[in-house]
Amino acid sequence: MIPLDYGRSFVLGKSPDNEVRFWVESRTRIIDTRTGCAEDYIQAASCKSEHTFAAQDLFIADNYDFLPVFGPEWGLIFRRKAVAHDGYRSCLRAQDMWGGQICRLVEAPAARALTTAAQIRAATYGFEPIVGQTEIESAATGLRAILEYPVKTLNTHRARDLYQVDTGPVVLPDLTAGTARHVEAMRLAFVAWNAPDWADFVIETRVPVGSAEVYHYRELRTLPAANRLFALPA
Repeated sequence: MIPLDYGRSFVLGKSPDNEVRFWVESRTRIIDTRTGCAEDYIQAASCKSEHTFAAQDLFIADNYDFLPVFGPEWGLIFRRKAVAHDGYRSCLRAQDMWGGQICRLVEAPAARALTTAAQIRAATYGFEPIVGQTEIESAATGLRAILEYPVKTLNTHRARDLYQVDTGPVVLPDLTAGTARHVEAMRLAFVAWNAPDWADFVIETRVPVGSAEVYHYRELRTLPAANRLFALPA
């Protein structure tokens, strides 16, 4: 999968009432190895709930984080309020999200694979844009997923020749769920790894805090994975 140039990739709504433009923050490709079919799910950057085009008081008083995910047929919207609520996630047809979408996904054909810790560190110190891919699969369902994301935080250690990716959010599918629609088994997570064959995830989940509940990145999971890094032309 050729990595995207995330600085130049956007999703544009088609509704005449609001041709909203979202910056693309990650991409999850789900592949059914039994049929060869693949679907891409595009996660947009989070924003805040608002009264669009109002004359004043633009932000909604009971404000929440708003994060959409666009798929070929079905999409997903996360609405994270201060306190957990039943409307946290909504699955809906992609054509009903701002009248459908125009996706401008710019591939980076000149991306350079970084295959050693020394190459990763050199690209880091050279301030090159870096994109990561984490590939997971389920033998039980025959599903495979490639999670792709711009690397926002990359730890390095010169003397010990070490690196560590830590970035997110990304859209993490449960490939074992057996749901009718992929969006029903998708959650938000951050990913970290410092080796090519496994990845750690911290997943957003419902967490009790005193007498209330909130959504917080707390559930930990380690998965076998194939990890790749690419440096994009600066």
